[in-house]
Amino acid sequence: MKLDLIITAREIITLDPARPTATSVGVIGERIVGFDEEIAGLDAERTLDYPDATVTPGLIDAHCHTPWWGLGLSAIDLSKARGLDELYALVQAEVERLGDDPHAWVHGTGFNQSHHSGEFPNIARLDELTGDRPLYLRHTSGHASITNTATLKLVGALEPGFQNPTGGVVVRDEQGHPTGVVEEAAQGLVQALLLPYATEQLVGALEAATVRYAAEGITSFSEAGVGGGWIGHSTIEVAAYQAAAERGKLHARAQLMPALDALHSITGHASDLHGQGEGNGLDLGIRYGFGDDLVRFGHVKVFMDGSLLGATAAVTEDFCGHENHGNRGYLLDTPESYRERVLGAYRAGWPLALHAIGDAAIDLALELIDEAQKLYGLLQAPCRIEHFGIARPDQVERGAKLGIAVTPQAGFIGPIGDQMMDRVGADREAWLYRGRSIIDSGMILAGSSDLPVADNNLRRGMQSAVDRLTETGRSLAADEAITPEDALRTHTEWAARATGQIGDKGTLERGKLADFAVFSESPVKAANIAEIDVVATVLGGELSYDSRA
Repeated sequence: MKLDLIITAREIITLDPARPTATSVGVIGERIVGFDEEIAGLDAERTLDYPDATVTPGLIDAHCHTPWWGLGLSAIDLSKARGLDELYALVQAEVERLGDDPHAWVHGTGFNQSHHSGEFPNIARLDELTGDRPLYLRHTSGHASITNTATLKLVGALEPGFQNPTGGVVVRDEQGHPTGVVEEAAQGLVQALLLPYATEQLVGALEAATVRYAAEGITSFSEAGVGGGWIGHSTIEVAAYQAAAERGKLHARAQLMPALDALHSITGHASDLHGQGEGNGLDLGIRYGFGDDLVRFGHVKVFMDGSLLGATAAVTEDFCGHENHGNRGYLLDTPESYRERVLGAYRAGWPLALHAIGDAAIDLALELIDEAQKLYGLLQAPCRIEHFGIARPDQVERGAKLGIAVTPQAGFIGPIGDQMMDRVGADREAWLYRGRSIIDSGMILAGSSDLPVADNNLRRGMQSAVDRLTETGRSLAADEAITPEDALRTHTEWAARATGQIGDKGTLERGKLADFAVFSESPVKAANIAEIDVVATVLGGELSYDSRA
């Protein structure tokens, strides 16, 4: 027998307790067939030798926003501006670049008020720079954006009797004048002017993004919201993923979470859908797991509250130093509406991925998961709470009893940890973006970047999970620190369990997909995981990234 590929390395970390390490692995097609003595004496069509490197399972980003990031690669990068004068200069330069077309949009991404002494751009100044051009500057959290008067006119926000949409706010000053800030679901008013993005444009964004994913050692990702709501880019967004895969332009495996708004009422036989004959799903009864190894449906994505930085996350105690929204954020819909729609989706075969950052939102998320599982049993994949940002001890305990997975972003700790700590105050710091307590409780801790909210250098995120240090050197909930091996598992084994794909990925075992990350040092033994290099990435037995090329 001749293998398609043999990889040798100084060390191969499998994360399989039956064979924790190896020095060689064999591949046929896209699958692993054996290690070391199991492939001894066999030849292969190709060999990849990494005598000074460590091979691990390919990294999994369990929650990110790929088209959003890919499209934003051509927008103004506001994350580098320090002080509003620099931001205004970037906007002015983009207006000049766009030339004479008055309808061309001015796009920017990565705004964070902490880079500007807590201030937001002045709408009058933006109007001076942009005139009648539409403007769309996205906050780094994704839960707010900044626009100008011209755009607010286009969406009708200046008309008498304008009403904020459910789950969103066009922010106004004390005199009732718009500030240019648009929060949560109200962003959909602006995005409606841009949607739908063309499939070809989305294919280009996916290619640009996933080429960069491969360079970070990422072989799989979960796309946290497609096809609907303010997070979707087209009602036929899945077609872009399929087209990218067919043309060899998708350089990592995609698991797609349809947004709850993309689901609609479906009916079947009276005995179907747990004996109720109806639920919330997609046409033809397509549900979780449908697809192939490159593009497959995952959980249904449900937004329940907003962001921590914007103080729109729904909490049970006041935020510090923020007076908007009664100082406790808000849910994006009524509990009654969530219950009807979420239970209908679960009944139709969709495991739940509930965005809940504030503890009030987490309370509701846990109640919905509890009711869904009691009424309809467990599904193929565990239900998830996305972010689990401000989680009380009792919520950790309840989540463990329900057997859920959670995706707090350790990568937030460095760049925005100081802001998060200041927003909740000393009494709640220990609840922020937990690690150790989640593992100890028995819940699944899945690693994710939430790109582009934070970057997708998952090595940096893993190191933050280990040291819990902010950019200014403050320690955020030091007791929540995890080990380097735990950090690696969050982006491999545990991410695979959280996405319901542990049978195919997450550990290196015979029969699993031949997806590997090759590092210059062992991420388990390195003094600083963030400082090791990605040497290569292998997707299904083929190089998707090679630093040596």
